[in-house]
Amino acid sequence: VIYSQSCEIHRLGPTEFISIYMLSMMFADVADVDEVDDSDDEEDDEDDGTEVKDENGVLVLTDSNFDTFMEGKDTVLVEFYAPWCGHCKQFASEYEKIAQSLKENDPPIPVAKVDATKSSSLASRFEVSGYPTFKIMKKGEPVEYDGAKNEQAIVAQVKEVAQPDWKPPPEATLVLTKDNFDDVVNNADIILVEFYAPWCGHCKQLAPEYEKAAKDLSQRSPPIPLAKVDATQEKDIAIRFGVSGYPTLKIFRKGKAFDYNGPREKSGIVDYMSEQAGPPSKQVQMVKQVSELIKDGDDAVIVGVFSSEQDTTYDLYLEACHVLREDFKFLHTFSLDLAKLLKASPGQVVMVQPEKFRSKYEKASHTLTIKDSTEVSEVQDFFKKHILPLVGHRKQSNDAKRYTKRPLVVVYYGVDFGFDFRKATQFWRSKVLEVAKDFPEYTFAIADEEDYSDELKSLGLSDSGEEVNVGILGAGGKKFAMEPEELDSEVLREFIMAFKKGKLKPVIKSQPVPKNNKGPVKVVVGKTFDDIVMDTKKDVLIEFYAPWCGHCKKLDPDYTALGKKYKNEKNLVIAKMDATANDVPHDSYKTEGFPTIYFAPSNSKQSPIKFEGGDRTIEGFSKFLEQHATKLSQSKDEL
Repeated sequence: VIYSQSCEIHRLGPTEFISIYMLSMMFADVADVDEVDDSDDEEDDEDDGTEVKDENGVLVLTDSNFDTFMEGKDTVLVEFYAPWCGHCKQFASEYEKIAQSLKENDPPIPVAKVDATKSSSLASRFEVSGYPTFKIMKKGEPVEYDGAKNEQAIVAQVKEVAQPDWKPPPEATLVLTKDNFDDVVNNADIILVEFYAPWCGHCKQLAPEYEKAAKDLSQRSPPIPLAKVDATQEKDIAIRFGVSGYPTLKIFRKGKAFDYNGPREKSGIVDYMSEQAGPPSKQVQMVKQVSELIKDGDDAVIVGVFSSEQDTTYDLYLEACHVLREDFKFLHTFSLDLAKLLKASPGQVVMVQPEKFRSKYEKASHTLTIKDSTEVSEVQDFFKKHILPLVGHRKQSNDAKRYTKRPLVVVYYGVDFGFDFRKATQFWRSKVLEVAKDFPEYTFAIADEEDYSDELKSLGLSDSGEEVNVGILGAGGKKFAMEPEELDSEVLREFIMAFKKGKLKPVIKSQPVPKNNKGPVKVVVGKTFDDIVMDTKKDVLIEFYAPWCGHCKKLDPDYTALGKKYKNEKNLVIAKMDATANDVPHDSYKTEGFPTIYFAPSNSKQSPIKFEGGDRTIEGFSKFLEQHATKLSQSKDEL
């Protein structure tokens, strides 16, 4: 029985059946021959994996044939690409032209490519983090190519490297050790120093960007040096400057260290350091410039008034500005007209609040007279003390710089200082001002409810139904919410007084408390954090994890085994907490990635020790615990 294309059944007679049978056997014989031939071909194709294919003049290298191919080669251009990469696809024809051009060189220079998604060992070995990435292999060693991605530039660079007398340029990044550190940083007007560990993945990622930035900045006039310190070898230097993680970058000005808060890629480092090399204060000459800032600005206007650049108080002012240049915008002037506008004399610093933040409960401006005897710290304290108005505008852009002090009272509503909504915004702000004047120990701010929707949600106020909501961000990460009620000054005052007297309970996001928590690893939730982690009778190792985190899942078996190893230690707790579902009610336990692991000693709960390094094994954790434990009863051998 056979089936036609239309799925109809046809019954065959004896003669037809024999004919079809003979025909099918003939095709079967052919198929057998083809299969044998194909298998022979496959065996030939498989070879030993070192055969190098040629695709339009570009050689195809893999994990299997790369090292064999490189043997005895002086210069080879290699592109690491991904098949799905749009830039790689666009560049393919250009790369083939490059291959043809270098083939005609005397001697010819091989051009190759590596599919980095398949040859992952090579991609990892050469630290490929983007596509396409080009490496010029010189006698088997990679030379970075970061020039223009066109035929002319690449061919020229490859030919230069291929010259017999070519030598790699010296690193632009200075290497500092205990023998030269102080001499270099103490004599530099400005220098950026990276503290790194050779095993640190983030350090390896930063290294090529840092070196490129060092080259660019070395050609600046005057040059800005970049340096590096192996913190695992130069431990005394690392400890001296409080290095606790890698990479740590610090700016030094004549030996004084400042935190580096800039980007970590070449162009960002170059721009940031170029700006840092300039003076921390900008000179202003026009009355109009300062008047506009006072009228429409969002931050206090700081202006130093001096007679000239030779004024000794001017130098002291600049020194004070250097430390705070990240957080404040500083201005200075030698103009008599501006001095008149600010009602200031040479040698004085004036801080003026923008018009929209002024009130009858506070001064519009503050003045500090700088004398030869004035300490730099006095000037800095003046800036910090008067930078905020009585009730300021907290925004995402100024939050980290202006509103870190706790307790912070925040009033959330539709804040908009535009012409159409300024009156409504100031109406609610005036209610807050009436209360804020009586609580100088607290910081007060208004904030737009849309900008802080997540914060409102964490306070349980996102669906309050009220036009205005109030929360207090307390010390140690604790949060307090005012019960939804129509806001007026007396309602707000009662809430602040209840907080001051300790009558409010903090809002804590928490999973349910586990009914059975007798496993080798204790489960901590928001509501039990203080009871378990902050217990001063016990040492606690706490892992903050995310359920979706691959590294956390990989760690789980070893972490559980660690819990079993120390299960008989009554004064040591191995614990974990889902940081995505629970609040961590203490700022000391900051979680910026997963997993994050802290050791909370029984005698220092507010200063936990972060587990650093890559040895997340039972042995690695055990060594860490035995080094820091205060209550360990068993010896290492007994365990």
